[in-house]
Amino acid sequence: MKTTNVADSVLKAALDLFSTQGYATTSVQQIVEAAGVTKGAMYHYFQSKDDLLFAIYDRMLSLQKRRLEEIVARGGATTDVLRAVCTDVVETSIDLLPEGTVFFRSMHMLTEPRRKEVTRRRREYHDEFAALVARGQDEGALRTDVPRSVLIAHFFSDVHYLSYWYSPAGPETKTEVAQQLTDLFLRSITVEDR
Repeated sequence: MKTTNVADSVLKAALDLFSTQGYATTSVQQIVEAAGVTKGAMYHYFQSKDDLLFAIYDRMLSLQKRRLEEIVARGGATTDVLRAVCTDVVETSIDLLPEGTVFFRSMHMLTEPRRKEVTRRRREYHDEFAALVARGQDEGALRTDVPRSVLIAHFFSDVHYLSYWYSPAGPETKTEVAQQLTDLFLRSITVEDR
């Protein structure tokens, strides 16, 4: 096995095992056996199960943050940028549904330093998203009668619960679901007389 594939194989095995039998009940031995590598090979890339759980979510965090920055950098009307960001975060959450599912069910088991790092990075994304909403409010396009934190929590609660109800085998594609959730959110926060 190529060394560049060892980390990916270990992560895939960890993701599969964490999602089927739970983080707490999965052993390092089970992970390396499923990945077809030695413990030494795994420990070359990951020091612990904690590192694996963090790496699983890091992939999602990094992708969504990069995509957010790319969308904002392209510019455009604030509501159009916000629409593109909302659609993207739903689609990427669906693309990485197993990662999100494992993480949200097991995040509380991370060590304190890892939890703080995840919180810090999620806050960075949240702050950039909140800045877009604030810009839309300043422009008079978005409601100000509801606290901004409530508006944002309204959207992300739908995103975080995708794993409880969305199925790729269901009737709607990820694009349709992303557009539907985005439309519901933006209609609920857009000033009505605009």
